[in-house]
Amino acid sequence: MATATANPVKPRSLTSTLGLRTAEKERPTRLPEQYALFGGLAAAVVLFLLAALCATGTVPFVLRPGEPTGANPAIDFFVLGVLALIAPYGFLASARYRRISRIEQRLPDFLRDVAEAGRFGMTLPDAIIVASRGRYDLLTGEIKKMASQLEWGVPVATALNLFRDRVNTPLVNRTVSIIVKANEAGGSVADVLSMVARDTRDVQVTQQERQITMLTYLTVIYISFYVFLVTIYIMAAVFLPQMITAGEGISSSSSTAGAAISLNFSAIPELFLAFMVAVIVHAIGDGIMSGVIFNGRISEGLQHATIMLASGWAFMRYAVPNLHV
Repeated sequence: MATATANPVKPRSLTSTLGLRTAEKERPTRLPEQYALFGGLAAAVVLFLLAALCATGTVPFVLRPGEPTGANPAIDFFVLGVLALIAPYGFLASARYRRISRIEQRLPDFLRDVAEAGRFGMTLPDAIIVASRGRYDLLTGEIKKMASQLEWGVPVATALNLFRDRVNTPLVNRTVSIIVKANEAGGSVADVLSMVARDTRDVQVTQQERQITMLTYLTVIYISFYVFLVTIYIMAAVFLPQMITAGEGISSSSSTAGAAISLNFSAIPELFLAFMVAVIVHAIGDGIMSGVIFNGRISEGLQHATIMLASGWAFMRYAVPNLHV
């Protein structure tokens, strides 16, 4: 007589309970800013296509009322395309780096607490468990998870490597590698932890001092960019209208005197087009340079470039007077 056998329900293993990795290689996961980059690239392609159609006059659509089709609407869609390309990636990448900075900022405090516990004769796992009772901002949850793994009997090297893989920041990776090697070599791990904590804090203080120093240059770049915008506004609102009025007066007075003098102001729209291109180039270039100067990252520069480009484009299109000659 055949008996039906059901598949037995496998209980959750210690590996799955503690979140340990298996020997199987995991698939690499994409970061959110990478998805944002791909989505922004798709949106930018569509907007660049609209810009090309506006430049040829195929799409009679303008963002500023009362303006003819042609180069200006094409530039509008081009700017929107650039913003769609750099803004999501720049802000998400900068947010990720700020999170990494917050995580790494409290790492020396955790290392110091583990070292102090080790000086009282505790082993490295016991010292980590005792230190996990403290508060370390974004590191607190991951440290408590590592302490729980150690309490379940997971080897300290495995727990540290899992902690490194979960947090996955450059400073944490380097620190965990040093701790694992020191623990395998034997000796006083507390002295190694104190040295690593002191070195890590020195690196962070140096980086903070550099950012404070570079903040002055960042402020100068922003001020110079917006002074450039104000200069364009003064030319459009005061200087060029006075020139047009004076030119019309000269033409009318010369015609009454018998000697006809005419002044051509047809190049003024092309002049404003050149100003708009200069604003775009300055916004992107100055923004990227600001990020590289401040913390050495282009992603931070894309964030500054987004702010400058969006504000400069909106100022040029909606604040600067549109002269008709």
